This record gives sequence, structure tokens and C-alpha cells, in this order.
Amino acid sequence: MLEIKNYSMEYFKGKKVVDGINLCVKDGDICAFVGRNGAGKSTTIKSIVGINHITEGDILLDQVSIKNEPVKYKHMIGYVPDNPILYEYLTGIQYLEFIADMYDLTEKERVSRIEEYGKRFELFNELGDLISSYSHGMKQKLVLIATFMHDPKLYILDEPFVGLDPKASFTLKEELKKKAKEGKIVFFSTHVLDVAEKLCNKIAIIKNGRLIIDGKMEKVIEDKSLEDVFMELVVDND
Repeated sequence: MLEIKNYSMEYFKGKKVVDGINLCVKDGDICAFVGRNGAGKSTTIKSIVGINHITEGDILLDQVSIKNEPVKYKHMIGYVPDNPILYEYLTGIQYLEFIADMYDLTEKERVSRIEEYGKRFELFNELGDLISSYSHGMKQKLVLIATFMHDPKLYILDEPFVGLDPKASFTLKEELKKKAKEGKIVFFSTHVLDVAEKLCNKIAIIKNGRLIIDGKMEKVIEDKSLEDVFMELVVDND
């Protein structure tokens, strides 16, 4: 289980960008994290993966604290950022081998998983090319392959569908559903509310750095659409 406990974050002393978030995402959940631009989504996600510091509170995965046991915690997570910044002087396969080394994958594991996910995301034949020659969508696919390859407990994805073609988007959705069925946790931000409504069983909405609602998707939206609920809670109330 992912537990965000009384999490707050300040870039400047006395000015909280995110304020007092409490959220639990259980094993097998696919949770959409939505809000307007500047609401605090990416800030929160970067704290969950250890890029941003935590001003107050803590974040735990299976009771392992990112503050107290950061290496053990990070070994259990996979992260897809909103903008894939990669080592462009490497080839795709060199980058994946680097990731495999960091997560101590065996030779058998890395070979089979690189082939499996490389073919699934239709990038296998381009893995010998320099990353500098990749389009944005190809870079996004490479980061996804690297994330699925080491089979983390928690998948953190920040706007993962941006730049993907329709086939890759479908493949990603199917993979996330498969991982949830295996008991993994999926937590991702998106502005595409239709995708969130269809894919996720849990929703968390953030506004001005505060969590304003979270829960099971069906209970939050009831007989409305997620777009309607979002407009009522976030946009209309502004």
C-alpha cells in the first residue's frame, strides 16, 4: 500500500505548494491524480519518487518510508516523468542495460523483458539507435519499457499518454490493468479525464495544493461523468 501521510512541501519557507495531503492507494488500485495546471500534481509525484524533498509528513510504500529508507523504497518503484530526459549519447539498448544494472536484473531477466516490452511497445528494432535520434514518442516508449522491465511494486506515471500514438496508448492501458490484477499499484496524473474514468478504480482530485476529494471512482462520480464532477468541484468553484 502507498500511504501519503500529512504531506506538505515548500519551495520557499512559509509558502506551501502542497498542504497536508493524506491519501492511501491499496494494492491492485489504479488511481488517477487530477487537477488543473499548477495544482500540485507534479510536485507531489516528484516527492513520491524522491526528487522533491518533503517539508512535513512522510510517504511510505509497504510501510517503508522514503525519508528513513530511501534506497529500499526507491528499489520498489518505477517512474515515468512528464518529460523524458534521457542520456542521448547512449543507444536505447545501452540505456535499458543501465537500468537493468541498477535494479540487479539477471541476464535472463533483462534479455527476456527487453524483448517482451520492446516488441510490445514496437521499439525493439530501434533499440540499437542513438536516443538522440528518437522522437518524443519513442523516448516515452523507452522510459515505459525501462519501468516495466524491472517489475516494480508501485508505478508512478506523470502524464504518461502524452506523445504516444493510439496503439502505444492502448498497449499502456492494457499493461497497467494487467499489473493491477497482479496486485501492483498504479498512480498517475492525467488531464485526459475520459481515460481516467475508464481505466481507474480510484480517483484523487487536487486543487491549490490541497486534496479536495478521493475515493472509489464509481462513488465519486455516481451518475455523472468525471468531467462533470471535475468542472463542479474545481472549475466552477473558482
